[in-house]
Amino acid sequence: MVLFQIEVLRMFKRLGFTSALMLLGISGAYAQTEASPMPNISDSWRYSVTPYVWGVGVNGTVNTNDGVSKTANVDTSNIISNLQSGFMIAGEAHKGEWGIGLDILNANLGKLSGKTATGATPSGVIINSDLSTKVNLKDTLLTGAAMYTLVNKPTLYMDGLLGARYISTTVSINANLNVTGSVDGTTVANKTISRYPSMTTNTTDPIVGLKGRYRIADSSWYIPYYADIGSGGGTTNLTWQALLGVGKAYSWGDVSLGYRALYYDMKSSGALQKVTFQGVNLGVTFNF
Repeated sequence: MVLFQIEVLRMFKRLGFTSALMLLGISGAYAQTEASPMPNISDSWRYSVTPYVWGVGVNGTVNTNDGVSKTANVDTSNIISNLQSGFMIAGEAHKGEWGIGLDILNANLGKLSGKTATGATPSGVIINSDLSTKVNLKDTLLTGAAMYTLVNKPTLYMDGLLGARYISTTVSINANLNVTGSVDGTTVANKTISRYPSMTTNTTDPIVGLKGRYRIADSSWYIPYYADIGSGGGTTNLTWQALLGVGKAYSWGDVSLGYRALYYDMKSSGALQKVTFQGVNLGVTFNF
C-alpha cells in the first residue's frame, strides 16, 4: 500500500493539477447513466472506503525536548522527495440518519537543507563553515467520529459529527556544523559539531464539526466540504481541520479533488508549537 501511495503521488506530480481535474471528468466505464452524488438514506447499512493521497506541505515551528525550536517548511511541490513513507485511508458506515467514520493517516516527512559560509582571518587562514540541518516529522493521525444527518435535501447533505482526533508526532532535528581552516589550500584545522535532539508527543482531543456535500445543478458533480475544531487534550491549545473541493459521482462511488488543511497549536510541552499541514487531497471512494 505504501508503494501504491508513493507511485500515485509521483503520477499526480507528473500529470499536474489539470490532469487531476481531467480524471474527475472521465465518465467511468461502469456508469451507464449519470449517477447522483447524494447519499441514499435508508434503514439498510451503507458503507464507503476512501483511499486517498494528501500532497501535504508542512510549515510552522516544532520543538524538541532540549528546548531547541526549529522552523519547518516542507513544500508540497517537493512532496515526493520529502515523503519517505505514507498510508492514508478513510471509511464510513451509516444506518438511517446515524453513522460512524474513521480516518487513518501515517506519514514520515523530512527535509534536508544546508548553508555554507567562507571567510578569511587577518592571518590569511581561510575559514569554511558548512551547516546542514534536517527536520524529520513522523506522524500518525487517527480521527474517529459519530455522525448524525442534519440536512438531507436533493442539493444539500450535511452531517454533524462528534468525536476525537489522536496524533502521535515525533520531531527529530539533525544538525551538523563542520568548520575547516586552510592556508594555501592546505587544511590546518577541522572541527565537527553534531546535535540530534528529538521529541515525541501523543495527544487525543475531542472534536466537533460538520461534513457533507452540495450537488451542482442536479448533475453528478458536487462540492465536498468538511470542518472540525477541538481542544483540551492536555498538550493541545487548539486543533482544527478543513477541506473543500469538487467531485464527480459514478455508479460505484466517486472521485474528489480538494484542498485540505490541518492545524495544531500545542502548549510549550508539545512537539508541534504552531504547525499547519496543508495541500491537495485526491480521493477515490468505493460505496457498498
